[in-house]
Amino acid sequence: MDVICDLQKIDKDFALPSGGTVRVLENVSLEVRDRELIAVLGPSGCGKSTLMRILAGLIHPDGGEVQYRGTKLDGINPGVAIVFQGAALYPWLTVRQNIVEPLKARGLEEAKAQETAMRVIRVVGLAGFEEAFPRELSGGMKQRVGIARALAVEPEILCMDEPFSQVDALTAETLRSEVVRFWDNKDSNPKTIFMVSHDVKEVVFMATRIVVLAARPGRIRRIFENKLPYPRDYRSPAFGRLVDQIHAVITETEIPDLPETAAAATAWEPLPPVSFTEVIGLLEMLDNRGGRENVFGLAEDLGREFGHVLGVVKAAELIDLVDTPKQEVVITDIGRALLKASVADRKTMFRERALQLRIIAEVYEQIHRADGKLDEDVVLSTAALRLPYEDPERLLKTLVGWARNADLFDYDPERHLLFIDQPAAQ
Repeated sequence: MDVICDLQKIDKDFALPSGGTVRVLENVSLEVRDRELIAVLGPSGCGKSTLMRILAGLIHPDGGEVQYRGTKLDGINPGVAIVFQGAALYPWLTVRQNIVEPLKARGLEEAKAQETAMRVIRVVGLAGFEEAFPRELSGGMKQRVGIARALAVEPEILCMDEPFSQVDALTAETLRSEVVRFWDNKDSNPKTIFMVSHDVKEVVFMATRIVVLAARPGRIRRIFENKLPYPRDYRSPAFGRLVDQIHAVITETEIPDLPETAAAATAWEPLPPVSFTEVIGLLEMLDNRGGRENVFGLAEDLGREFGHVLGVVKAAELIDLVDTPKQEVVITDIGRALLKASVADRKTMFRERALQLRIIAEVYEQIHRADGKLDEDVVLSTAALRLPYEDPERLLKTLVGWARNADLFDYDPERHLLFIDQPAAQ
């Protein structure tokens, strides 16, 4: 298989406000080959996006070099186009114009630019929205425009920096399938996709090769060849086994000195980004239906995106308020007791259940040990260690919401502190 780009012994340092430097990448060597979908996976801060920008020529390494087609890269990589987390569209231009203008800036004549724009608009499923402005589009549609704009320049390598992280779960799943579909078309570019992600299931679903980076500084921990056939099924045993193998490598990377059982014991539970009010609403709906309901029926009746409904169910299950046998959601005795309780008793019960979650109990204890005031950076850095494939900022927001509902602790966004005014009675 031909090598398009070759990253050789890449080091990268960034300057700190204090005047020192921090090493982000160290001795990273990686070939990017023709006709592969390669994914770089790792915890927040491990240098994934930095590596992608070095490949694209947007920033230069402090050590090592990048070769493009056997020649040392000097400046912007001519074979690369990038799709960022946000679509970064011009708000005053239509969908079509957002694609045409960059093509004209590259010297393409007007007629050819218009023809190309219409072709990629059809490829990404935006036919009929050519004259729409970004403000008129959903998040998923904006991201499709960003993908279309990158495809229009027919790059050899399409770089994608967590491109689905800002859209809902269902839209993300659809976009992943569509990206694999147009990459698999051997008659057109991009020949190769280089994507950055923190989502293990996402890269197992999409990638032919998965590079796991260790953190602080980023180094290649392991490379997985993903030989699962397309189209891939999230529910297949082989898919699950590969996901588990990658999880194990990430855990070993972040907690290398602990045996497997001890590492599992230190893990935090990822909190679904939902509120306690939504959990109560779920329990009330189940109670009105005899205590159980099919999860698809719940999603339809709640009128919410399916992935979000699953998050509410998961939250309730984490604190033992529901069980989920097969595709059903069943209220537990604890869930029924909570519904019958007064508002004050509900808060007490929720507090007791929440403190059984390691993430909440440990942060609560950390605040106590810090005399009632804890810098948010302590929680964010611990989250990056314990949950390397979660978004620490989003996790902090959810954690604070749960803690407020349980009267455990609060958060001051101006001082970036988690605090307890008066320690609650044990």
